[in-house]
Amino acid sequence: MDNGTDNLSRLQRQFMLGSAVLLPFTPLLLLQGQVTRWKIGVLPDAGGERHGRYGDGPNPAKLYVIGESTVAGLGARTHELALAGQFAKNLSEHIARPVAWTVLGKNGVTARRTIEDLVPQMPDEQFDYILLGIGGNDVMKLSSPRKWRTDMLELISIVREKNPNAVIFISNCPMIIYAPALPEPIRSILWRLSQMHNANIVEFTRALDRVFYYPQPADFRLEGFWADGIHPSEQGYADWAEAMIKYFAKHHEW
Repeated sequence: MDNGTDNLSRLQRQFMLGSAVLLPFTPLLLLQGQVTRWKIGVLPDAGGERHGRYGDGPNPAKLYVIGESTVAGLGARTHELALAGQFAKNLSEHIARPVAWTVLGKNGVTARRTIEDLVPQMPDEQFDYILLGIGGNDVMKLSSPRKWRTDMLELISIVREKNPNAVIFISNCPMIIYAPALPEPIRSILWRLSQMHNANIVEFTRALDRVFYYPQPADFRLEGFWADGIHPSEQGYADWAEAMIKYFAKHHEW
């Protein structure tokens, strides 16, 4: 086997072993999860238009943002203040060109459900840049490393087929260890899975053409980041988008 297959097998074994160890505690963990969801409730999607523009001038670059609750903008009043608008702002400032953005997000979607529910709604037009905001629910819903890799590679392949010339960005797997709304031991258990998914996607995107993943950051600004203890606030979206563009600009040619 090549190294990539070896690493996936290792991650899958770790996942299966952890699942077996946790099996007797499953009812308690499920109860803890239900109580947590009841306590924090569900934030509404960001309001306002699902498209916009940042910057003045002709010939704007076209950005499409698709994915889960962070893309839907939970925790922000409008999409302009959420992930799509803030990523467009930082992208525009980096490329010195206006950016016209469109966003399609749905709370609760995994990579598989993004393929099934959201991709069919993508407009039949070409985009210069695409941001996939995905991974949180593949952690929360305990997708295995093998499923995560299979589903993400299929999602990337479909998006690439629809937009052969686009640069595809992917946001990081969630920083669950810092999420104050999640109690222990759920927080540590999910954080370990998030780290596994992070290592997995770093590896399988490395050789893909114009596909750039933002790895889990070593330095994470906590002040003002959370809206409800799980989803970012408007300040959190602004900080996150800025950090992603800085990383992509520093580590990749695009």
